[in-house]
Amino acid sequence: MPRPTTRHDLPHDPTHDLPHDPTHGPPDSLSPGPSDRPSDRPSDGASGAPSVPLAPTPAQTVGPFYGYALPFPGGERIAPAGHPGTVTVHGCVRDGAGAPVPDALLEFWQAGPDGSLMGAPGSLRRDPVTGAVIGRNGVDFTGFGRVPTDADGHYVVRTLPATAPAGCPDAAPYLAVCLFARGLLHHLFTRVYFPEHAAAHAADPLLARLPAERAKTLLARSDGPGRYRFDVHLQQAEDGTYEETVFLAFR
Repeated sequence: MPRPTTRHDLPHDPTHDLPHDPTHGPPDSLSPGPSDRPSDRPSDGASGAPSVPLAPTPAQTVGPFYGYALPFPGGERIAPAGHPGTVTVHGCVRDGAGAPVPDALLEFWQAGPDGSLMGAPGSLRRDPVTGAVIGRNGVDFTGFGRVPTDADGHYVVRTLPATAPAGCPDAAPYLAVCLFARGLLHHLFTRVYFPEHAAAHAADPLLARLPAERAKTLLARSDGPGRYRFDVHLQQAEDGTYEETVFLAFR
C-alpha cells in the first residue's frame, strides 16, 4: 500500500483568479472591440471617463460538471440493502471562505469486514439491454461509493462500519476519500476516522505523525445512533475558526 504524506498547504484557490478570456484578445490588445471605443461609452464630457460604473466582464469558465454522468444510481448506498450494521456518514464540503461547494464529487473506498481490499465487483452494473448504469445488486459489499454534493454542499453515504485493512496491524479503521471540486487542478485524498476507535488512533501510522489539531480534521464526530458527521474544509479560514482538512499525497 502506498505510504501517504500530508499536504499542509493548498495552492491559492484558482477560482479567485480566473484566466483572461482568449476570445477577447490579450489584456494589452491594441484592437478594441466596439464596446471598448470611447464614443460608445457615456462620459462626463470633461475627462472622458465613464459617467456610470461599468459592470465586470462575466467569467467564461465552463464546468466541471461532476453532477453529469459520473454519479450513478445508489452510489451513496455502499452497505448491502437492509444490513443491520449500516452506518450513515454525512457532511459538508466548504471552500476557504466557509461557503458550501455545491458541485463537488466524493468517492469512498473501504476495506471489507474481513479487512480485504478487493471488494466485490458490481458498483457500476449496466442494464444489458439499454446499457444504462443500474448500480449495485443490493446484496454484495463492493467497498466503493460515489456521491455528489447537493446545492448546500452536503453529501451522505450509507455503509458498513470501517475496518482496518488486512496486513496493516497498526492502522486504525478508516474510510479513504477522494474529492473532486471546482477550482482544484488535481483531486484530493483524505481519510475519515471514527471516535470509537480512539485507542487505535495513537498507534495509527498517519495520525501519530500529525499534530493534535491537524489530526482532528480527519476525525468524524458522532451525530446520533449509527450516524457520523465529517466536514471537508478545502482551506483554512482566515480567522482561524477551522483548520484545513489534512490531504494526502501518495509515493
